[in-house]
Amino acid sequence: MHEALVHHGDEDYRAGAEAFLRAAVDAGESAVALVDSSRHHLLGGLAGTGVRLVDAEKLARNPARLIPVLRELVDSADGPVRCLADPMPSPRHADAAAELALHDALLNLAFADTTGFALRCAVTAERAPTAERTHPVLVSADEARTSAAFSPGTAVDAFGATLTAPTEALAAVHFTLDDLPELRDLVTVRAGAFGLPRERALDLTLATNEIVTNSIVHGGDRGTLRLWHTETTFVCEVTDSGHIRNPLVGRVAPIPATLGGRGVWLANQLCDLVRIRSDAHTGTCVQLQIDR
Repeated sequence: MHEALVHHGDEDYRAGAEAFLRAAVDAGESAVALVDSSRHHLLGGLAGTGVRLVDAEKLARNPARLIPVLRELVDSADGPVRCLADPMPSPRHADAAAELALHDALLNLAFADTTGFALRCAVTAERAPTAERTHPVLVSADEARTSAAFSPGTAVDAFGATLTAPTEALAAVHFTLDDLPELRDLVTVRAGAFGLPRERALDLTLATNEIVTNSIVHGGDRGTLRLWHTETTFVCEVTDSGHIRNPLVGRVAPIPATLGGRGVWLANQLCDLVRIRSDAHTGTCVQLQIDR
């Protein structure tokens, strides 16, 4: 069950969240609140009830990290699970908002065959039009209704869309395998000049190396790296002619005993935001972002 709790303020939020989680406790189910720390005070009435509170503040900076956490919650539970999710109440910019919407759509794919899992995502009334496309059911203070705008294909369509980028960049380099050392140096130097601490510049370099390597192995032996920044964020974009068919790429924890398949997963752990779009006709675009 995947619902959107559409609320018009703190009291709406508290009522919808508490009713949902108390029902789980009363039914003997696992009750989890995966919410940003700014919402914790609104759930104070659930203290001592058995509801598990998980702080999502740092985790949700990159929404691609959320599905693996939810999967672990479900797989480790002894019985049904109800989860209230409010990991990013106020997306910090348009890119983060777009990735949160994609995450909501991908939830329907990631848990399509999962039984005993009820997820209620809190959204403000302003975000309701987007939530209607990504949630089968909408819940408000006085009703629950099926969303007429919901489409199971929303996630696939969104994953195949085009990412925007500035017309001018700090650097644009076409690469093959032999260019990897120079690319790593370029990212480290440019990210440091932008003002990223060395540790974060190296995180971005490692993430870029993984994505570039994927392009060389799976995207036609070559690709293009572009670098730019906004006032607060440094961006590395890797494009190639390959096609990623699985929109959940990087959102499923790699199996320890297997080789490969960790590049996108690692990039998701290292970066503040990872945006991936792929289409059979236009190829693949990956944007890696780290905030200053």
